[in-house]
Amino acid sequence: MPANEQLLNSSSDQSASGNVCLRRFLCYGSESATYSSKQCSLGIENALSLMQIIECGRGCEVVEEISCLNAEACTVHPQPSLFALAVCSQHADCKTRQAAFRALKVLWSSSSVQLFTFVQFKKELKEASGMWGRALRRAVADWYNSQDGLSLAQAVSRCKHKAGWTHQDLLRLSHMKPANDAIALVCKYITKGWKGVEEACSEGEKSEDVQKVFVYLEALEKAKHCTDEQELINLIEEHRLETEQLPTTFLKSKQVWKALLKEIPLPVLLKRLGKLTADKVLLPGSPDVSSVCERILDETALKQVKSNPFSILAASEHYKRGHGKLGKLKWDPDADIVQALDSSFCKSISAVEGTGKRFLLAVDVSSSLGTVTHGTSISTVAVAAGMCMVFAQTEPTAQIVVFSEGSLVPCAISANMTLMEAAEVLIQAPVPGTDCALPITWASENEKTKSGVFSKLIVCGLASKHLCVADPEDCGMLDICGFDSQSLDVIRNFALNIF
Repeated sequence: MPANEQLLNSSSDQSASGNVCLRRFLCYGSESATYSSKQCSLGIENALSLMQIIECGRGCEVVEEISCLNAEACTVHPQPSLFALAVCSQHADCKTRQAAFRALKVLWSSSSVQLFTFVQFKKELKEASGMWGRALRRAVADWYNSQDGLSLAQAVSRCKHKAGWTHQDLLRLSHMKPANDAIALVCKYITKGWKGVEEACSEGEKSEDVQKVFVYLEALEKAKHCTDEQELINLIEEHRLETEQLPTTFLKSKQVWKALLKEIPLPVLLKRLGKLTADKVLLPGSPDVSSVCERILDETALKQVKSNPFSILAASEHYKRGHGKLGKLKWDPDADIVQALDSSFCKSISAVEGTGKRFLLAVDVSSSLGTVTHGTSISTVAVAAGMCMVFAQTEPTAQIVVFSEGSLVPCAISANMTLMEAAEVLIQAPVPGTDCALPITWASENEKTKSGVFSKLIVCGLASKHLCVADPEDCGMLDICGFDSQSLDVIRNFALNIF
């Protein structure tokens, strides 16, 4: 239970205000005191506090809050912020609308996914007057024009459609006018295909930027119609093509996958380790295995993709299991890859920034410790052991205890343990039955009499689909159902009073 440095004056300060509910929604997509590893669809019914604050004439404050939380990386998913901006962008107040579109330019990335997501939110929220006003047309056009030609060509070819929208739809509806010849060539490819590109480049000299785009689009077209495996491999290696840009018939080829291993995004690689091993793409002792292990252990690459300990833990536990969720796909885990994943997990913990708060981490060691974490294929004991390791290494004053029915004792998990050693400590004395009040009682009786209203309680129901421990009106309580790679960020933000 983290504790702030200052005592609050009264219990009323602990009640959840509209601002707290707004920050909850922006941070993890729900105004309630429950974070679920299973993402739910967003709608007006999920954001009542957001609507109330906007209707009170504070729309610009909402936009500022969205910008601040995203700038400080306090949001675990981009969708809630995009939804909130979509709501603000069609409010009656002109200043709120303008602020929303200004913030949107900074918020959404070069990924087509966020572009399509925002437009779909606008469609779902549209009123009788329609959605394609001048401001939205300009915002969509700016998304295309704000990128250089080659980056835009890569973005639109990696994600061609989402949520029922295509790039062709958006170009048509936004009346987009290309800012330069390179972007114009990409737009021509979207609307007219390769034939349109050839016609546009048939006459006159091409600038360096246009030439780069032309060569890249030509490579995409060759890959699209390619029938020779080696030719496709050459295109992959020369132009760093990804799986979404290749004919599906070649995705069964071992040699094609060997070529993709060099540039495939690290999160995708981690998820596909089992399939690649089962398909004999990764053979024991091969140069490909060595290359994969180097990428897994590359701390710089891990930081660039914002990989945290639990995304690596999920990949590691899935790979070690040796089969897919349904059991049809099977593989023999490679010892070098297993070792690399274990080492990468330990390295990733050192990159986690501590909060400086005091934590009491109480682990239920009843029979539920042997179940599977909701929404994953990872055992709850692996997640619990991983959490203990993270807090033991990043929070110097953290205390770890285990409890069950009528019993609570200190747990000897140290910062230099391996995941296996930490898990063994937790499963040494499984006792049936659980008394969730024990950790709170223990904290009260062990020199924590000043805890008062500034203490916080987080209940992680690793195997739970639903959890109703936290009072939704108490901003000092939080439930977490299941566990995913974002859960650690949610815990951190909660401890630091972000929401």
